[in-house]
Amino acid sequence: MTDPVNPLSGVTTTDLLIEHRREIADLTQRIKNRRLQVCGLYGTPIALVLTLLMWAGSKIFIWLNSDTPSAINNIFGGVAFILGAATVAQMMAEFSDATPWKDSETPVRELRLELSLAEERHVLEARRRTPPPMDRQASYKERIPGEIARLRKESRHYRRVHLTMQWMLFISSAAISAVTAWYDPPQPAKGALIGLGFTVTVVTAASGYFKPRERAFNLQQTADNIEQHTTALELGIAPYSATDEMQNLELFATTVEGMRAEQRMREQQLDQPQQGQQQVI
Repeated sequence: MTDPVNPLSGVTTTDLLIEHRREIADLTQRIKNRRLQVCGLYGTPIALVLTLLMWAGSKIFIWLNSDTPSAINNIFGGVAFILGAATVAQMMAEFSDATPWKDSETPVRELRLELSLAEERHVLEARRRTPPPMDRQASYKERIPGEIARLRKESRHYRRVHLTMQWMLFISSAAISAVTAWYDPPQPAKGALIGLGFTVTVVTAASGYFKPRERAFNLQQTADNIEQHTTALELGIAPYSATDEMQNLELFATTVEGMRAEQRMREQQLDQPQQGQQQVI
């Protein structure tokens, strides 16, 4: 099915919506860049002043009656030179006519206002040119493979985190016993024992709090279920064996959204304390 066309300009609805999304993405990136520019513009001179004060303070309070070591002077002098050069470069980039910065002398609030207006234009344009339900459901179906890939990527990430934590526990626990048995008394290895015991405690607490194994299992299960329904829709088998394609797409979108909502609910339950999980369950 072809996209509706604007009779005045001949531009399709898809092209217009894509252009709005590009404008929103561009403004979002410009806001991030401008925030970094402002932080550097004001933060670098402050860091320079603090460095000079620390340099002077170390001379006054530590080496008042003697010469400051050359290493200390070299460190403070090098840091001050770098910060001074960065300050001058940023000032030139901000206030010079031939500035390399795209949004120099532009407040962040003005860019955020432009972003809000662009998002409002996108919403109004999308509402005015909303395609029929069957087209939206077909488009939703085409986005499902990306959602499955995202779920599996996150599942692999949490699985790797879980395996890393388990191996750290195995190695640290075994090393504690080995070091304790090797040194008697364990005075030469007291630092190693403290570090290994600290590692075991931290990893155990982090594993119990963040629950990477459960998160990986839930994500993988949701991805497999969505893929199963996607395959059933493509093959036209139950529960998507109706002769009306629009009915199949509607059922598919409803089922997948239910699975995604259930996945989000499971993630919220994992983020809650144990007592809160029992109340929710």
